[in-house]
Amino acid sequence: MPRPTPPVLAGAPLLVAHRGGGGLAPENTMAAFVPARDDWAADMIELDVRLTADGHVVVIHDERVDRTTDGSGPVAAMTLAELQSLDAGYRHTPDGQSFPFRGRGVRIPTLIEVLETLPEMRFTVEVKAPEAQRPLFDIARRLDAVGRIVAASLHNVERTLFREWPGAISASMEQVRAFYLLHRLHLGGTWAPRIDVLQVPEWAGRLLICSPRFVRDAHAHGLAVQVWTVNEAAQMERLFDAGVDGLQSDYPDRLAQVMTRRFGRPGAPALRRRPVE
Repeated sequence: MPRPTPPVLAGAPLLVAHRGGGGLAPENTMAAFVPARDDWAADMIELDVRLTADGHVVVIHDERVDRTTDGSGPVAAMTLAELQSLDAGYRHTPDGQSFPFRGRGVRIPTLIEVLETLPEMRFTVEVKAPEAQRPLFDIARRLDAVGRIVAASLHNVERTLFREWPGAISASMEQVRAFYLLHRLHLGGTWAPRIDVLQVPEWAGRLLICSPRFVRDAHAHGLAVQVWTVNEAAQMERLFDAGVDGLQSDYPDRLAQVMTRRFGRPGAPALRRRPVE
């Protein structure tokens, strides 16, 4: 039987700020997360976590700090103090030429800092390193945040402890692949792992994943469907036509405008300060 939708996924379709809205501000930082809430009224923020050398859960996507900061080296080899001495706004550029966040004190945040700063926000927390699982679970329990977190990871190897997580869970790519194959064979009814949402790309190469029938089959199992990473209005419209339950976007401003036009969603605060395009 289909499982009931957990509260963290209620209210679909959801506006999900991917890495906080990395197209507008430095990804996975408070400089992105706070505007996602205050300017764009995001329903959920997607973020990534890893573990420092001294055991802190920090919010960063890559294994190394090189792409997003002015530093170099693997996250797992650095202490929290070393990581937070870096400029996490250094590389962000809206146009390839200007770097408006350099030198403005943008840091790599801890998960605790994010959860405490945004106490009402829902999150998809993607585990990027398996050693971050248990510390993540402990933090969520200590801060009474289990009910507002979807635990996620791309691959099974990063989610070896997810059976211990009492909250909502997103499918791994291996689980998505299994569901997709059974769906194509019209055997989806034989598939029932303990997950709550399929977070998928629309396409995998030339293979269409998120078709309207895929969404209907997922819904028949009680599974929500969210699609990443959707940055263009035409694709947003197409996926809403397919019946998806949420979109993850680097540009929550664009997504907010589409959802205001399409669903009559109350205009986000920043949209109320200027005309809808």
